[in-house]
Amino acid sequence: MIATINLLPWREEFRNQKRQEFFKIAGGVVVVAVLVVGAWDRVMNSAMDSQNHRNQRLEQEIAELDKTVKEIDELKERRQQLLDRMTVIQALQANRPEIVRIFDELATAIPEGVFLTQLDRVDAVISVTGFAESNNRVSALMRNLDQSYKFTEPNLTKVEADDRLGEQGNTFDMRVKIAEPEIIESADKGE
Repeated sequence: MIATINLLPWREEFRNQKRQEFFKIAGGVVVVAVLVVGAWDRVMNSAMDSQNHRNQRLEQEIAELDKTVKEIDELKERRQQLLDRMTVIQALQANRPEIVRIFDELATAIPEGVFLTQLDRVDAVISVTGFAESNNRVSALMRNLDQSYKFTEPNLTKVEADDRLGEQGNTFDMRVKIAEPEIIESADKGE
């Protein structure tokens, strides 16, 4: 008798066993993958939350620094305003006797027979309006102003006949510049 061995059920059973192992391994891999993805998501969310927290803190710090910078700018502006005021006050203190010297020198320069009716000062230019008994008196005034240490460049802008001071009487308008301090100092050294 011949022995016949049927290997088909054993192969089928082996195949089923391998299929079950494959599904178990695949299921395990899927579970591990899900756990890894879940853990990765948690780690990333935690890192993003941490970075967002840092960003918020940095924004708060930047806002505080901006506020401090603004305060510093305001203090610098206030400081500059105070320095400007101090400069103006010092200039006024230094120039306080200057107007007295200008009037004194102007009074010295006015010859007899000349009467001033109006003085206007704009920066370093004085506009003079007045009456004179003659053209010679106006000329003498211009010469006196030109020779003065306090005034320069007298300029006669208008002369009109006016008989209120006699038949040779005139009204006149004149401009004269106030000499700069350097010019005054050099004129003082020359004398």
